[in-house]
Amino acid sequence: MSENKTAVSAILYSAKAPSPEQERRFCDFIASKYGENIPLVWESSDKYKNGFRLEIGSDVYDWSIDGRFEQLKQMIMDTAKSKDSIPLIRENLRSWTPKVLAQQVGTVLTVGDGIATVSGLEHATYGEILLFEGGVRGMVQNLSETEAGCILFDDDGSVGSSSKVVRTGKRAGIPVGEAFIGRVINSLGMPIDGNGEIAASEYFPIERPAPAIIDRQPVNVPLKTGIMAIDSMFPIGRGQRELIIGDRQTGKTSIAVDTILNQKGKDVICVYVSIGQKSSSVANLVRTLKEKGAMDYTVVLHASASDTAPMQYIAPYAGTSIGEYFMDKGKDVLIIYDDLSKHAVAYRTISLLLGRSPGREAYPGDVFYLHSRLLERSAHLSDAKGGGSMTALPIVETQAGDVSAYIPTNIISITDGQIFLESELFFAGQRPAVNVGLSVSRVGGDAQTKAMKSAAGTLRLELAQYREMKTFTQFASDLDEETKKQLEFGQGLMQILRQGQGEARAQYEQVIILVAVLSKTLTHIDAYEMNNFVSGMLDYFRKNYAALCDRIEKTGVLSADDRASIIEIAGKFAETYEGSEAGR
Repeated sequence: MSENKTAVSAILYSAKAPSPEQERRFCDFIASKYGENIPLVWESSDKYKNGFRLEIGSDVYDWSIDGRFEQLKQMIMDTAKSKDSIPLIRENLRSWTPKVLAQQVGTVLTVGDGIATVSGLEHATYGEILLFEGGVRGMVQNLSETEAGCILFDDDGSVGSSSKVVRTGKRAGIPVGEAFIGRVINSLGMPIDGNGEIAASEYFPIERPAPAIIDRQPVNVPLKTGIMAIDSMFPIGRGQRELIIGDRQTGKTSIAVDTILNQKGKDVICVYVSIGQKSSSVANLVRTLKEKGAMDYTVVLHASASDTAPMQYIAPYAGTSIGEYFMDKGKDVLIIYDDLSKHAVAYRTISLLLGRSPGREAYPGDVFYLHSRLLERSAHLSDAKGGGSMTALPIVETQAGDVSAYIPTNIISITDGQIFLESELFFAGQRPAVNVGLSVSRVGGDAQTKAMKSAAGTLRLELAQYREMKTFTQFASDLDEETKKQLEFGQGLMQILRQGQGEARAQYEQVIILVAVLSKTLTHIDAYEMNNFVSGMLDYFRKNYAALCDRIEKTGVLSADDRASIIEIAGKFAETYEGSEAGR
């Protein structure tokens, strides 16, 4: 046995020196696995009275009590992720025998701002989870010939220069299951609502390949938001990706929350992913969902503004994995990312700290792939795959209405349409402040019922004409009667599209309103009296024509007779309405 350490050597730690036979077996093992001419150096250590520790470069073979216990603990943790964990753990414990396995151990070179640089992990892979001293976990994000860059998921206070780090051979994942419904969790799947632990059914990787083309089917089933401006002109289908975009404080989150509230009783699981939001704002949102009974079918994943950039970075991927659990079971899922602008900023922070080259607006070159691989996971699965769907409503914040900025244009090109909220409309009292000209749904009428498609027929055209006429006549002092009527009609249309937060409209209500207004039988109703008129008209329909309302709601079809009936009934009601010219 060699007496001195050399540059390339195998170091054996044990309480007693190995016998000649044991030394021969160690040397044979080293020669067969690492080649000849690697000397064996023995060092006495009382830490290994009942075993040994063999270090060869960055590989470690730990045959101590602690090392074997770690193997057993890992086996139990891996088994606990399966559905029938208790019987499997018992069976595995009976048959378990410890194995001498090489564990690659690296050394921390630098750490700070949630980023660690590690050397000695030659075989680490991108996305692999590393375990640092003190139990801190991290994920490999950068690889070079000599070192690996890693993002940390826990407080890096216990990690310092020269700390040891080991590979786990596993990729980042999150526990999933039915028990997560109604709970508020962080990016790692841990509960943060103070209601105790969550029993997970399975364990999903946070990064999964998007469904293949052959595993998808067309988006043709509507996901009703209850917001007439959206359901009538920019319909959202189950499995679609529809972007909600606009400046700060223009009602983006309100649209998302209203959509969640409108899924009550529709057998849709909702996942709300908060990225970089204030915890107080999310607490208010959760309170609203509880009051409305929406937490019964909603999971809230919150990566707060005070969380580290790595935690904000993995949040939308973790939320998508939770949604995929339900989608794989054939259920319909709605997932909201609020918002991806802050997600991109978190990724930019990580990339700059890792030393990656900055590109446009200092974002790294792969920032498009950052969101494309996320949003492509939303789909309407084929019947062979269970027929489930995941509908994504990503939110993006613009600066001064600039939709041509880097991140907005990237996400617009990935999604199947966008709902653009305009500050000018918002401050003018138009809520939701949807800009009809810049908003679009690339799925279109395929995601509408026949009743809604028929009722909304000329709505966009009428609004476009009103918008154009309003622009050209804003400086005119003398308008002809026809132009005045057109402007008043357009103002009435804008009024009926106003909805307060939490005031979702059922399908039959939207159909009745659109048919009545677009038939131009209500032109004598004052534009600013239109909302009161509509409320009274709907009450009148519900009380006296319940069968008509139920038929439209349940069948999604608007027959010619029903259309004629709606126009006739609305006309008669308008004649007696006190806000109309005839009723004065």
